[in-house]
Amino acid sequence: MPEDIAGSEQMLANWNQNIQERAARYQEMATRVQGMTISERSQDGSIEILVGSNGILQNLVINESASGKRMAEVSGEIMKLLQRAQSRIPELLQEAMAETIGTQDETANVLFNEAKKNFPAPPAEEPTRTPYDRNEINFRVDDDAPPPARPTPPPPPRRRPPSDDDDDFGGESVLS
Repeated sequence: MPEDIAGSEQMLANWNQNIQERAARYQEMATRVQGMTISERSQDGSIEILVGSNGILQNLVINESASGKRMAEVSGEIMKLLQRAQSRIPELLQEAMAETIGTQDETANVLFNEAKKNFPAPPAEEPTRTPYDRNEINFRVDDDAPPPARPTPPPPPRRRPPSDDDDDFGGESVLS
């Protein structure tokens, strides 16, 4: 019986050591992921963003060269850059997992699939086209301009209530 106890103690010691090693690898992965950032820059360099591994915007730089753009263009470009940066998070997470806990770990796969669900690939970018590319002319008003005011029709003429008076003065004073 003492042999069985010694074997059980050794088994528990090995199990405890495996748990501690695994916890250390998970902690190392968490530390790596927590320190990761992703930066993106617009094609013309007028906008730069920095996103943390949690997908939250950490820094936004709008350079003076963006001052000639419409605000709708600037905000649209910021959102595109943010989506593009966030879509890279699963890839960075997978790299950190491969280097620390391995990609065969069931928990790692759950984390990776959750990251892919939360940070999907951005929609495919269409090349910027002008109305001239399509042989069209754009007669629309800029999005930033207020809509034109519609003219209001004049109010209908006011009618006086019919009077029971039989005079021919139409309800007016004779002296006016």
